[in-house]
Amino acid sequence: MNLPNKITTFRMVCVVIIVFLLCFPWAACGVNMPMMFNGLTLEYLISFVLFIVASFSDFLDGYIARKYNLVTTYGKFMDPIADKLLVDSLFIILCRDYPTLVIVAVIMIARDLVVDAVKLIAAGKNKIVAANMWGKAKTVAQMVALSFVLFGDWPFSYFDSPIALHGFSVSIILCYLAGVLSLMSMIVYIYQNRDVFKDDKEEK
Repeated sequence: MNLPNKITTFRMVCVVIIVFLLCFPWAACGVNMPMMFNGLTLEYLISFVLFIVASFSDFLDGYIARKYNLVTTYGKFMDPIADKLLVDSLFIILCRDYPTLVIVAVIMIARDLVVDAVKLIAAGKNKIVAANMWGKAKTVAQMVALSFVLFGDWPFSYFDSPIALHGFSVSIILCYLAGVLSLMSMIVYIYQNRDVFKDDKEEK
């Protein structure tokens, strides 16, 4: 297993640890997580650090694979799965504490399903599906928004209390922005690759 694949696998491990930290019923087991910073409990702080590391590894493994020609079938398969699990699982888990994120989580998952379906159809027709700038913007927005949510909305938490009382905060608004960009990337993706939906007879 080469270095990029090891980094991708490490990102998968980070996802498992983050999910465990945020989903394990610590209170029910009599474990009181200490407050670390800005009202942030230990499991959220560790998850924040792991998320930052995992997000950076997403850039790093692709960069190394392309620069040193280390692209493999394993990397092509596992890299997008690791990315989707990292983001989608976090959005789903955070819906427990932030119910207003449900619609964002649905949009993210729906977008990934649609894009994967388009890629599957294109692959069956031996066509290459290119990424678009909306997808890259969506990814950056997701990483930024989730980082702020995991870090307790700091530093915005010092001045966003009026809107936070209505179930929103600056970090939640950033999540909605990521949802809008995700929706836009899906629409553009479908439009740019609309030819893959044509039957062979129509293409002729």
